[in-house]
Amino acid sequence: MARYFDVHPDNPQPRAIRQVVDLLRDNALIAYPTDSCFAFGIQLGNRTGLDRIKDIRKLDDRHHFTLVCRDFAQLGQFVKISNSVFRLVKAATPGSYTFILPATKEVPRRLMHPKKQTVGVRIPDHKVALALLEELGEPILSSTLLLPGQDEPMTQGWEIREQLDHQIDAVIDSGDCGTEPTTVVDLSGDEPEILRLGAGDPSRFE
Repeated sequence: MARYFDVHPDNPQPRAIRQVVDLLRDNALIAYPTDSCFAFGIQLGNRTGLDRIKDIRKLDDRHHFTLVCRDFAQLGQFVKISNSVFRLVKAATPGSYTFILPATKEVPRRLMHPKKQTVGVRIPDHKVALALLEELGEPILSSTLLLPGQDEPMTQGWEIREQLDHQIDAVIDSGDCGTEPTTVVDLSGDEPEILRLGAGDPSRFE
């Protein structure tokens, strides 16, 4: 059964955050809120957790997973950013955007796009997500909590627990979070390419 954590949206309880992070370090698969919508989350080295997310969402090897980062300095450890891309990303973070960028050697090969050697990264504008990242000290490997056959992500913590009780290890509920996935922008080529329209305003990349 999934553990259920009721966390204050503006002042996340440190004890609850520590308990969730301990679970992540113990290879747990969690559902947690972000500024765009709920996401699945695991620790970077959690191979089993990666397979569990793929199985729940029915994903293939071409799916871009996202490294959800605490801040720009952390993001810069995992992707290569040119000066022009730096300005674009810096102006749009934190926020509801996922950026596809060339991965550095810090990223395990199994997390990269098999041909392009890219990975998704983002910095959320959500206090609970940022508290988890601060306590963990590294990115959370994430994927939108969108189930097969559904057009929209799940948005209620209790509903997620009810439906995925035996498939995940914990649900972090902080009340209302976003209801729309991030806008995904591929910045790995010569020009920005919008791969998915979502919560973030795409006009700055067009």
